[in-house]
Amino acid sequence: MRALMHNEFGNPSEVLTVENIPVPDPGAGEARVRLLLSPIHNHDLLTIRGTYGFKPELPARTGSEAVGIIDAVGDGVTELEVGQRVATGGTFGVWAEYFIAKAAALIPLDDAIADEEAAQLISMPFSAISLLDSLNLNKGDWFVQNAANGTVGRLLAQLAVARGINVVGLVRRSAGIEELATQGITNIVATDSDGWAAKVRAIAGHAPLVAGVDSVGGRASGEVLSLLAENATLVVFGAMQSPIMEIGSGDVIFKQATVRGFWGSQVSASMPAPKRGALLGELVGYISSGVLTLPVEASYSFEEAGTAAKANFKPGRAGKVMLRP
Repeated sequence: MRALMHNEFGNPSEVLTVENIPVPDPGAGEARVRLLLSPIHNHDLLTIRGTYGFKPELPARTGSEAVGIIDAVGDGVTELEVGQRVATGGTFGVWAEYFIAKAAALIPLDDAIADEEAAQLISMPFSAISLLDSLNLNKGDWFVQNAANGTVGRLLAQLAVARGINVVGLVRRSAGIEELATQGITNIVATDSDGWAAKVRAIAGHAPLVAGVDSVGGRASGEVLSLLAENATLVVFGAMQSPIMEIGSGDVIFKQATVRGFWGSQVSASMPAPKRGALLGELVGYISSGVLTLPVEASYSFEEAGTAAKANFKPGRAGKVMLRP
């Protein structure tokens, strides 16, 4: 079978190659899945670079989320059937014509969700709803996030509205305001405009910003913290610009702020099954009703993986970049 591999860590557009490897057989409690579609996530590309929290042994396959069709099941698997369409968001090495997954990591799907939505159901949407849920906000509360035009930023904005929570989004380019408006996302402020912080406060009015989400790092971390109210929480989700956070000690001390991290895969792994099921059910409901949209920017073949990796960082990208066998 064909699989995307890398024999060294480095730039994904340079080190990814398509190789022929044996079709794997599922073991006990596992299933073999024929890949239909898989999204490219930033953490996938960081793993290929060798700079993520997880570093595989080389040579390595890659990819972590997919939708596919069950092709075979191992001993002890009774809850899944051959021919069933499933999604997974925590299975490493899915960028191959076939991949092995633990049966417990596969979610059966009905026809209400298209492949393009199902392929990206778990990692980003589930991380977004888990992150929002972890903020412990009430209806009517306000929070602020940067990277509002990123995948998680768009999802958080839609999920917040669905839950009756208010959010102000920060983007680094003024053009991002119009891009998000086309998706129905408002309350966006561009940090390249004069007086942007005052614009944020004008949107929120007298309501305190009780939480902030930072996905950028560097100076942007401090910018979000500076907007928060006393006893607020700054949650660090990513570091798109810099792995170093520049935050003012005065803001932390005098606001008595809490700064904490959020790693979706670890949160999901430790989450009680009933809670995970409830959040997934909430997500599926939002997608089926059109409240939550999961657009796709473009789809590429394995042979075009280098181009796809570059497209992932295209400014103004409105949806996920996908890989297909």
